[in-house]
Amino acid sequence: MGKIAQGILGGLSGKVGNIIGGSWKGIDYIRIKPSSVANPRTVGQVNQRNKFTVTLEFIQAVKPFIQKGYKFLAVKKTAFNAAMSYVLNNAITGVEPDFEVDYATALVSRGGLSAALNPTTDLATPGEVTFNWDDNSAEGNANATDKAMLLVYNPSKKESISLTDGADRTVGTQIVAIPTTYAGDTVELFMAFITADGSQVSNSTYLGSGIAN
Repeated sequence: MGKIAQGILGGLSGKVGNIIGGSWKGIDYIRIKPSSVANPRTVGQVNQRNKFTVTLEFIQAVKPFIQKGYKFLAVKKTAFNAAMSYVLNNAITGVEPDFEVDYATALVSRGGLSAALNPTTDLATPGEVTFNWDDNSAEGNANATDKAMLLVYNPSKKESISLTDGADRTVGTQIVAIPTTYAGDTVELFMAFITADGSQVSNSTYLGSGIAN
């Protein structure tokens, strides 16, 4: 950035070609507009783009779930952006340039409420997924009335089915209906808990994958 002395040029304001002039605190200046790179293609830039793309596809597909699962981390940012940041920085795996989401570490809910105890799933019945868990309402800060949050993510269709106000923690089971079009697809399964008044959530637990019927 160079100062412009008052003289034959006077003070330059605005842009002429790739020269930009202005005034800051009474001091005239000029600077050269940097060349823009519309499509940066360095290895690092390509890798970051690829990581961002796979993260975005996942978070967009499970957005209804993370709106509650990341609600309390949306400080000066949206729940969507908070989830994007976490997954991008903590749950992307693979060898360049092919990256993918590591579902085991991709938390779709984050909070201090007690998580699910011994959760399992059953996909034997066509058109549904049964989630089961043990009642741990007497442990930690769990409550008998905490509601199950359940997520079925279909990577091939880039969509999900979720339930964020499921059965009470003491009930220990909840069925989630899934579309018949999911039959034969691999689905990724997650669960968490939310208090009845919605004031706290737990970290999500990854329950593995299975083939929908």
